[in-house]
Amino acid sequence: MFFILHIGYNHRINYSFKENLNVKQLFKYFFPYMKEYKREFIFAIFGMIAVAAGTTGSAHLLKPVLDEVFINKDREMLTLIPLAIIGVFLLKSAGKYVQTYYTIYIGNDIIRKIRNKLSMHLMYQDMAYLNKMRSGELLSRTTNDIARIRNVVSTLIPSVLINAMLIVSLTGYVIYQNPKLAFYFLVVMPLALLPLQMLAKKMKKYSRRSQESAADLTSRLTEIFNNIEIIKSNSSQQYEARKFSNENMNFFKLTMKQSKTNALVSPVLELFGSVAIAVAIYIGANEVIDGEMTVGSFFAFMTALFMLYDPIKKFSNIHNKMQDAIAATERIDELFRTQSKIVSGSKVLEHIDSIRFEDVSLKYDDKTALEHININAAKGKVYALVGDSGAGKSSLVNLLVRFYDTTSGTIYVNSDDIKDYTLQSLHKKIAFVTQRIFIFQDTIAQNVAYGEEIVEERVITALKRAYAWDFVQALPKGIETVLDEFGTNLSGGQRQRIALARALYKDPDVLILDEATSALDNKSEQAIKKALEGLKSEMITFIVAHRLTTIEDADEILVFKEGKIENRGTYERLLETSEEFRKLAQKNSP
Repeated sequence: MFFILHIGYNHRINYSFKENLNVKQLFKYFFPYMKEYKREFIFAIFGMIAVAAGTTGSAHLLKPVLDEVFINKDREMLTLIPLAIIGVFLLKSAGKYVQTYYTIYIGNDIIRKIRNKLSMHLMYQDMAYLNKMRSGELLSRTTNDIARIRNVVSTLIPSVLINAMLIVSLTGYVIYQNPKLAFYFLVVMPLALLPLQMLAKKMKKYSRRSQESAADLTSRLTEIFNNIEIIKSNSSQQYEARKFSNENMNFFKLTMKQSKTNALVSPVLELFGSVAIAVAIYIGANEVIDGEMTVGSFFAFMTALFMLYDPIKKFSNIHNKMQDAIAATERIDELFRTQSKIVSGSKVLEHIDSIRFEDVSLKYDDKTALEHININAAKGKVYALVGDSGAGKSSLVNLLVRFYDTTSGTIYVNSDDIKDYTLQSLHKKIAFVTQRIFIFQDTIAQNVAYGEEIVEERVITALKRAYAWDFVQALPKGIETVLDEFGTNLSGGQRQRIALARALYKDPDVLILDEATSALDNKSEQAIKKALEGLKSEMITFIVAHRLTTIEDADEILVFKEGKIENRGTYERLLETSEEFRKLAQKNSP
């Protein structure tokens, strides 16, 4: 398995990744990241070596303490041994500090980069993909799953390295002290690997299922808080609480299965460890009795053996915990391997003078949204899109901003295929205001100038054009007023005017209004109509409307029915010639 991660100018990520990771592959997965931290990694390695040396040295000091001090009563050695003990533990403590700091630094910084790359990667995905994925699912993967991965790179991988060094150094020491005794311990302990491997497989299965359940839980909470108004207005709190309780219970059960599996690791290892140590004590004690081994050597050996048991135990627990991280890494990788089908072109769009739809059709999976659409739109004209819900109006404007690409046919901007232009330059020239208003928890100035540098004069001009300046000016901090999440400290009409001001701040060549004046009162709506009339000559305007009174002055009205343009013409002409338009007019009449 080779892992290649690269973010180029167009922010795309390329992967070559084998599914069903194991622990060895998990190390390879994160190794390319670790190569970027050579200096920090060298310090961490030195710290680990110091810990291993200090731990082994502390075991070795037992031999002179017993043999030289207590048995031979050597006072000179008694003076040196305490200093040696302090020195050994000072080495171990300093090494532990250096190793802990640098491994946590490396791990947290790697996670920071992964989270940045994942959020960037997701923001560049197609609308079709993002609409299918639950927002709670994406939130869970970028928070919960990455938190589990953080445990790997900041804790588990460093723990593997330090415990591996301890195992090597202590194993070498016990073999040096008594190869025969070491043999019995080193033969019995590997027998524990078989049941531990079986537990690890179960752990990985339960980990993946619990992570999926955590995503369901997050999705449920996201849905509750996003729809809290409808929940409270229907007094359906108990109904939602029961649904959440079911998700929560499922998560609890899976978590307990994980915990039960994880809890078996230590008892299994201790059982095999007790057998190995009991054998070593029995044979070693006989050697001491027979005079083949000194008391100090025996206790130094046993101390090292007990010390060796600890990293072996930790190693097994780490291996089991790795399964949780492996499952999380696989889920994160699924997101990284998803690539956008809507690819940015190479041409920079400087201006838009005309837009032409040539035999355009659009399908969402197997559903036909648009069929054989032909439109010629010129600068200075207003085009209104009317029809029943689901007729294809919003689908058409979604094609203009390339939320979707045509299934067949071509959209020409000026004389070039819309796909030839960079997405960034296209979006810079097209302003899109939808019925669903998006307000960020930031100042009014930041909301209006969103994505661009704030120029106060331009912000005020845009607010005036959108007939929002009067109420903004009356606020205590004016354009520096911080709006609540979703703009809840504004009325619906005020939020809509802020959104319109944001569109006008871009100074666009194309303005799309998708039911963008539906929340305005009649006075504000008429004022905005006058403002748009004054701006008409500067842009191409598309208006999606249900209230036909708002489009009486449109240059061309397109009547949509079942994905097709049924009729087109001016308001007066359609009233005379189009039965479908007359039906719509009657529906909207007072």
